[in-house]
Amino acid sequence: MLNKLLFKNQDRKQLVIAMVGAFMGITFLITSIHYLIKVNEFGKGADILGPNTIIVQKKVTNSSSLNLTKTDFSKNEIKNMIAETFIKDVKPVISNNFDVSFQTDDPMVPYFRTDVFIQTVDEDFLDVKTTKWHWSKGDQFVPIIMPREFLVMLNTFMSASGIPQVSDDLAMGIKFKFKLWNSEKQIEERVDAKIIGFTNEVSSLLVPESFMKYGNDMYSDGSDQKITQIMISGEESQFGLVEDLLTKRGLESKNSQMMIGRLKSVVGTLILVVLGVSIIAVFVSGLVLIQYMQLLMSRNLYEVRTLMRMGYHPSELIKAFFLYFVKIFGYVAGIGVLIFFGFKFFLDKMFDEGGLYIDKGLTWQSIVVLAISYGLFAFASFRSAKKEIFKQY
Repeated sequence: MLNKLLFKNQDRKQLVIAMVGAFMGITFLITSIHYLIKVNEFGKGADILGPNTIIVQKKVTNSSSLNLTKTDFSKNEIKNMIAETFIKDVKPVISNNFDVSFQTDDPMVPYFRTDVFIQTVDEDFLDVKTTKWHWSKGDQFVPIIMPREFLVMLNTFMSASGIPQVSDDLAMGIKFKFKLWNSEKQIEERVDAKIIGFTNEVSSLLVPESFMKYGNDMYSDGSDQKITQIMISGEESQFGLVEDLLTKRGLESKNSQMMIGRLKSVVGTLILVVLGVSIIAVFVSGLVLIQYMQLLMSRNLYEVRTLMRMGYHPSELIKAFFLYFVKIFGYVAGIGVLIFFGFKFFLDKMFDEGGLYIDKGLTWQSIVVLAISYGLFAFASFRSAKKEIFKQY
């Protein structure tokens, strides 16, 4: 009875306009939050680098070839880079200061040996999911992260020898050995090693920092440790400033890392713009709905007063207005979610075709934002209805 009396014979043009604006705003809000999170996750976990992180070194020029300029980083240079507002962190990449070779030690694969260059990176930048990234003297093996190009080289060697090639999983089961030595001191040592992951971003074998320290302490020739590479982690959507810094300081990085950084920065910025517009659209449409409620109540003042004189408590009238508009916003939110799934289908396909292979799962954050928007509107509707009804009480 209340719904028929209060809501049946009303001009719904303003209501329809507000509903259209609301479901469009909600659709873009959910979509932008979802893809902002997914784009930021792109490239994370596949290699050793964390999000928006690159490995850089100084460019080799004619003057550096003649030893007129240095290609290593001083502590002061690293400190100055960390001071930049768009830089999250800078960590050195530590290299071996001793002789080391790497060889197979498994009866199931042919003997293969080569001198190698090993490095270690700060554990905070390590994105290979493992609990084995630690080593101390006497451990069963040294965990290593192998460059994928090294595995390609190993498979090429096996193919040329007429031996079946190995996959990632099989390679992680092969037994290897490191040989550490110092020819001046005439000492050497052999240590078992095992692959626990692969990377496309680094061209050297990666080992735990404790193993690198042990090798440098025991087998170093005594020369100073030089930092020739560093890892730079930049702020979200500010990769252009990181690139400017590299150009200004004569630094360079792998093209693949730079392309991922640029792509994430550009797409992230565009999605932030859409997110901002979406928030404004949802806010404005919510205000229009609240104004429509107030207009509806002002047009029904006679009915409201009459109902209260007949014995209806104000809380019943407040509940009627509150439920009416909460249902409207619920329909709007439902339509917005359905359109989001339609957008998601086409956008996922478009990103795949463009080479941006993002995870296709749903993000809980977008659902939380939708719930918060619904809760805020419900609260605003209740407060507005209560205020207007009690004016007539």
